[in-house]
Amino acid sequence: MNSGNSSQANLVRIVYVLHLVGLITGGLTALIGAIIAHVNAGQAISPYREHYRFQYRTFWIGVLYNLIAGITTVALVGWVLLVIIAVWWIVRCARGLSALEKQMPPAKLETWGF
Repeated sequence: MNSGNSSQANLVRIVYVLHLVGLITGGLTALIGAIIAHVNAGQAISPYREHYRFQYRTFWIGVLYNLIAGITTVALVGWVLLVIIAVWWIVRCARGLSALEKQMPPAKLETWGF
């Protein structure tokens, strides 16, 4: 792996960490990570391009899921959904990091699930 690929892999790794820290910061760092992913996806080489796509899809799908959960907290089911969404978020980031370590794109790139 050359230094360009190594720095690209490090940036992808940082975005995953920003996503995970977003669980603690109320999503602020995840938003920063999504912006980085959107900005870098166009010029990245494979498999990093796919990781960036996976990352910004995770962010936007997570926003939608959280909106639904927020609306349904009135009916109490939303609180359960928020826990499920947090687990979903962690699993997606862990899968992405695992694939990155193998220098492969994330599996099931198009899925809205795990």
